Amino acid sequence: MTDTRASSPDRESQRAAFLARAGFARAPLIALPADASTRRYFRLSGEGLLLMDSPPHSEPIGPFVQVARHLHGLGLSAPALRQVDEAAGLALIEDFGHDTYTRLLAAGHPEGALYHLAVDALVALHRAPPAADMAPYDARQLRNEYALLIDWYIPLLIGRDAALALRESFLNLFAEACEEVAQRREALVLRDFHVDNLMLLEGREGIAACGLLDFQDALLGSAAYDLMSLLEDARRNVPEALRVALMTHYLMQRPELDAPRFLDDYRRLAAQRHAKVLGIFVRLAGRDGKHGYLAHLPRTLGLFVRALEADAFAPLRAWLNEHVPGWRDELPPTTLAALRETPYRLVQGSSHGHL
Repeated sequence: MTDTRASSPDRESQRAAFLARAGFARAPLIALPADASTRRYFRLSGEGLLLMDSPPHSEPIGPFVQVARHLHGLGLSAPALRQVDEAAGLALIEDFGHDTYTRLLAAGHPEGALYHLAVDALVALHRAPPAADMAPYDARQLRNEYALLIDWYIPLLIGRDAALALRESFLNLFAEACEEVAQRREALVLRDFHVDNLMLLEGREGIAACGLLDFQDALLGSAAYDLMSLLEDARRNVPEALRVALMTHYLMQRPELDAPRFLDDYRRLAAQRHAKVLGIFVRLAGRDGKHGYLAHLPRTLGLFVRALEADAFAPLRAWLNEHVPGWRDELPPTTLAALRETPYRLVQGSSHGHL
């Protein structure tokens, strides 16, 4: 949802005052394209810095600072912090440039090298003790996220009233499938570890060459989550052979893991994440007018259907077959057209989730 306060005259004055205190009163600002959050970024032309504007009422900047410092301590490349005003929700951070994985892959950069570098960065993160005082990725948080499917996506298939009547039974079945994985506290989970939030940094060696972005919502949870997020990307197809090779590469570097349990966590969290993302993409299109996300629905639906093939989700599959006919099918063009034209309201009040 667009945050009008982030673009109000008062907010502009706050940004100007912050830049003046930092010694950049006259630096030209270039606004970067907005994403799915209320944060905004501005490039300080010629300074190698970004102004991060994270409205404190909706997205406090403190978690970003905390996680960035933890990542720095592990030799991982989060943006350096030049100056921070947590109360105002403003920070000057290192500008990693333009070489996101997304852009490099579109230009034909070898995907194997990029993905292996990202997996190596994850291995380093997961071998280290998790950051202190981090909130858990617990049953409540997982529920808030997979609820987005019944609150935003499923109503397109069976109607708002029917979805509302079935909401609790859906949530209970999903909770049963996620009960064990919700208890994991083994790793710092960055939660949006995918090609849009990874960068290749020239002049840095080893895992430091992998720039990390958008980690402010990190929680303590299963080590499988971020690897799954990378390999089952809602925005691009990852070849199956590469996915298997990267999974093997990760597990070979972590022989201490219980591999069957790790893979079971991976499958359960894949279903949870894809359910969340389906709901978020519909919400972004129907509520916030960000219709570009609709192009990713077919891929995400395919990933969700595949994830629900796991035995743990047999009861939920049966429930969907009974109550949501056609849940495996792509949304028809008429429904997609309606999402582009008519404001779409949520079923129950779920507004959680990010991407």
